[in-house]
Amino acid sequence: MGKEAAAVEAPKVHPNGMILEVDESPKKAGQWVILAIQHVLAMFVACITVPLIVFSQYNVTINGVTQSLAAVMIAPTLFSAGIGTLFYLFVTKFKSPMFLASSFAYMGAMSEAIAIDVNNGSVPNLWILPVGMAMVGAVYCIVALFIRIFGVEWLNKLLPPIVIGPVIMVIGLSLAGSAISNLTTNANTGSYNLVAILCGLIAMAVTAICAHYGKKTIALIPFVLGMGAGYVAAVIFTLIGYYGCHSDYWHIVNFDSLTNLFVRDGVAHITVQSFLDYPKFLFLVAAEGGSVGLTGTAVGQAALIFIPVSLVTICEHIGDHKNMSNILQRDLLENPGLTRTLIGDGVATAISGIFCGAANTTYGENVAVVGVTKIASTKVIALACVFSILLGFFSPVMGLVQTIPGCVTGGVSLLLYGFIAASGVKMLISEHIDMGKTKNIFVASVILVAGIGGLALTFGTGEVKFTITSTAFSMILGILMNLLLKEKNPDPNEYQKEDMANLSSKNEEDKK
Repeated sequence: MGKEAAAVEAPKVHPNGMILEVDESPKKAGQWVILAIQHVLAMFVACITVPLIVFSQYNVTINGVTQSLAAVMIAPTLFSAGIGTLFYLFVTKFKSPMFLASSFAYMGAMSEAIAIDVNNGSVPNLWILPVGMAMVGAVYCIVALFIRIFGVEWLNKLLPPIVIGPVIMVIGLSLAGSAISNLTTNANTGSYNLVAILCGLIAMAVTAICAHYGKKTIALIPFVLGMGAGYVAAVIFTLIGYYGCHSDYWHIVNFDSLTNLFVRDGVAHITVQSFLDYPKFLFLVAAEGGSVGLTGTAVGQAALIFIPVSLVTICEHIGDHKNMSNILQRDLLENPGLTRTLIGDGVATAISGIFCGAANTTYGENVAVVGVTKIASTKVIALACVFSILLGFFSPVMGLVQTIPGCVTGGVSLLLYGFIAASGVKMLISEHIDMGKTKNIFVASVILVAGIGGLALTFGTGEVKFTITSTAFSMILGILMNLLLKEKNPDPNEYQKEDMANLSSKNEEDKK
């Protein structure tokens, strides 16, 4: 009887290996919540890392209080991830279990864009980000329309793996300087700091160890554990060295963002905002004077910065959906269709640009959660979106996250940015690109050297200037080089000589 009961309670496994298919939902509310929280944890650290790094150099004044822009943008970024994913699920008719959150591929473009027309380092150009992300969304929708009409072959010819792979490498390696700067600098003193480096390296090592050796849940949240370990080390050093020995050199963690929720000027100050507060969206911060004005020249530069990157992330979008299709054993590019997934992703990015300035993209971490747990329910994804939105209103969580020092994010960034670059190498390998061919070597070489070396083109004089960024220009050079160098027609005589040589060698071996 006990065996029969156990058999009845055992979860049903579908032919594709899924325990819950996309149109199913957990039977128990508790399971539903746990599965949704798992998706939030999987994307959380990577999602908030984007604003922590992109906006780390800027401060804004809100209601008369000067705050770090990076800290302010964390809540809107989590909110945007939830809203953007819900829109994506709606457009794809809840048939694609993807979670969308802030994209690392646009970090370099965002950093470059917010510096346009900035005369000093204190006030960024925030208005340029919604404009740039709207352009990205438009490109996604246009490409979706073209794919609907002409198919996807034209995109493969324009951007083959030999072009996309090195461009992805450039995107990752171009951010290396930012990672090192965050790792080696004590944000509280602005100086080189060995303690900060140690905390960052602890975060890096624990992340790598958990990702490599971890099982089940540990393998899904290596960045959470890594940043947690680095943060704990930073807190210990701060408590002993700064609060105990009163040495500024050891002041790694600044707790003001958390303590200010409950204490003001040494007096307890507990209000509703201490626990619940609305996210300070990017357009609200910009409207309150936290941004320089937007000009027509800046819009033109934004197009040259963001549009080339959008073509790369479209290829990543297709790759992520192919990966999920393999997991589900069902082609998502056919149903709900690539047109719907691109429109869902592109418009979600445009929406996210208004709220937080970051682009939305499909997250490999959440794809991995589906693959490992065998839970493909889009209803679980939808609940995770709700949790992500609500987190943005929970002040203590936001206050705690804001205390994470730059050195810890810098240490994790050594892996993250390297992972982006390594993804380009992985694409070349998975697509079986023959680097023994002179054409492929030249195409990759011109992209890598121009992109990493910073080859940009600037047109105009005075205040009217347009710049084609190094990433964009390296992609253009790669496309032109790929079109210029045609594949050589094989010489039949060479093949005949090779066959004769192989036959002669075989005869010699037979004789032996």
